Amino acid sequence: MKLRSLLAMPELRLELVTGEEELDRTIRWVVTTDLLEPGRYLRGRELVLTGLVWWSAPADSETFVGALAKAGVSGLAAWDLARGAIPGDLVEACARHRVPLFKASEDVAFATITEQVVRHLSGARAADLTAVLDRHRRLVAGTGEGAGLGAVLDLVGRDLGMRCWVLTPTGRVVAGPQPPPAGARLARAFLTAPRLPHHLPAAGVSLFPVAEDTTSRVADWFLACEGDAKDWPAERRALTTELAAIVALERARLDGRLSVEGRLAQELVRLVVSAAAAEEIVPRLELTGLDPGAAYIAVAASSPGTGRGTLRPGELRTVLGEVMPVPRPAVGLLEDEAIALVPVERDAGQDVADEIQRALTALAPGLAGSGLAVGVSDVVAAGELRGAVEEARYARRLADGRLSQPDAGGPSGAKHDGPVCVVRHDELATHVLLLASVPDDVRHMFKVRLLDPLRTYDEVHRADLIRTLETFLQNSGSWTRCAEQLHLHVNSVRYRIQRIEDLTGRDLSRLEDRVDFFLALRLG
Repeated sequence: MKLRSLLAMPELRLELVTGEEELDRTIRWVVTTDLLEPGRYLRGRELVLTGLVWWSAPADSETFVGALAKAGVSGLAAWDLARGAIPGDLVEACARHRVPLFKASEDVAFATITEQVVRHLSGARAADLTAVLDRHRRLVAGTGEGAGLGAVLDLVGRDLGMRCWVLTPTGRVVAGPQPPPAGARLARAFLTAPRLPHHLPAAGVSLFPVAEDTTSRVADWFLACEGDAKDWPAERRALTTELAAIVALERARLDGRLSVEGRLAQELVRLVVSAAAAEEIVPRLELTGLDPGAAYIAVAASSPGTGRGTLRPGELRTVLGEVMPVPRPAVGLLEDEAIALVPVERDAGQDVADEIQRALTALAPGLAGSGLAVGVSDVVAAGELRGAVEEARYARRLADGRLSQPDAGGPSGAKHDGPVCVVRHDELATHVLLLASVPDDVRHMFKVRLLDPLRTYDEVHRADLIRTLETFLQNSGSWTRCAEQLHLHVNSVRYRIQRIEDLTGRDLSRLEDRVDFFLALRLG
């Protein structure tokens, strides 16, 4: 309700004395006071009513009006029944402080003015509620991603002059006016902000989570609204909370676990994993909206660990769907593992694993304390999807192992030291695949039986047997090259190898024993 509305309510019989240029101010509430300094009881945007009991000298007007102006009231209505007039010094003080002043009628009680204005405010708030419900209705009626959100954001922009956007943690803009903001920069700020809301001065926006209490940031959407939220009035902050709730509703509507499309994708993944025949899988692909004649890759992902930052299965599914290089792949869950079936062009030269790696690297700041292990299969036809899924799951287990042992070298000697690890199908044509598929306790026992005698001997005698063994194998059993690399005489190398064979009962001239030692060292 605005001040000028008071003049359109004949039952109030208010007359404007000064402040015509300020009549577009909004009234939040009505307060009656006869205190000389009422500022401590005011919160801003009130219509203040006073009978001037506080007035005893012209200087009092300055004190009273100054307190109103500092508190940010919208306007003042006054009348002195005893004197039958408004003091000129009060009029001057109101003009000086730009506080609109109304003359109240002696025939209308302040209680009547309060009742009428409050009733009008309640009606306006009811209208606001109707508008909110209408926004929800239009949102639910939206047919595409962001369709309902666009209408809501348009309303916010028109009513408040504040542009807002909805984004994902990868920086993808879900909804909002044109031109879109620099999504990648906003996403990184959202993922790394110590607390939310967060103001980003360089972009001139404040960032708000959509479902902070129930969803990890890396799987959440967020709002970017123009301005610094610290300077907003309470009502605008409340509107942002309402807007976040509406966005959360849209996000839930598109949740793959709840939509028909999502349930069909879940059934398709389970059917593929269960080794169903091709004639069963092809119709399911069509129902899910995928082309049975297309080529596919499979992607498997997990969030290892049990810590606070570990992604829940539903969040894992959301993240995997978000980083795929094609819109809306078929994504399903197998307990705590997410599986995606992604259509690709076989001869397009598309490096899907690289695209996934880049997208996940952008999310890495939000994965600190958890981690994401991903495996990517080779390109296959629709009838070979089960093999592709198994290949992706093996690669994912290998990635999982690298996350849990960041200093363990990969097949190319590279080391992993971040919260994201993506393993490609071509890394599986190596002994590492065999190691990844062996249970942890079996691998540990294998390593202990072969290498612990050597470690114990080295600790006591400082004989450097482990290093000698590793160098010997790296040089394919060449005594001369091993001696040169270790800066030893060949006879010293022979002595050490003999000691290794004596301690372990193995023969390093046999290929089988060399392979065993090689694998044990890779597990170490």
